[in-house]
Amino acid sequence: MANKKDKQNRFAKTVNIKNKRANFEYEILDTFVAGVVLKGTEIKSIRESKVSLTDAFCVVDRGEVYVKQMHITPFSHGTDQNHDETRVRKLLLNKKEITKINSKLEEKGLTLIVRRLFINDRGYAKLELGLAKGKKLHDKRESIKEKDIKRDLQRIKY
Repeated sequence: MANKKDKQNRFAKTVNIKNKRANFEYEILDTFVAGVVLKGTEIKSIRESKVSLTDAFCVVDRGEVYVKQMHITPFSHGTDQNHDETRVRKLLLNKKEITKINSKLEEKGLTLIVRRLFINDRGYAKLELGLAKGKKLHDKRESIKEKDIKRDLQRIKY
């Protein structure tokens, strides 16, 4: 039994895939954590960190949330039954969260993006979603300046 827990904790510590463009392109207003419905070979590819979140976004359709354009590379040792790389995947959220997201998405200029993919302590793949508003060009320049200042301060400290 302890052996199984060690295996799950090992995956929880190693898999943490971030969407680095999300914080640069968008201003995050609210965050949610959702489970993902996956096939067997998809979770194996995720454990190998073969995922790209740069183009991923979420849509609400008939009271359910789906993630689109999340690229999971096919498992290297898979068979002809391997998964499609960019298929639409269902997200697991509470009804209350879905209604909150849907009401916010109806506002002008808001979108639901994927911020990060991780595996929790129990071994389940989870997505951190961000309710976001697109940044203007001058906001992006401000972000770059802040990042440069933080980097310079880190250099001075060490």
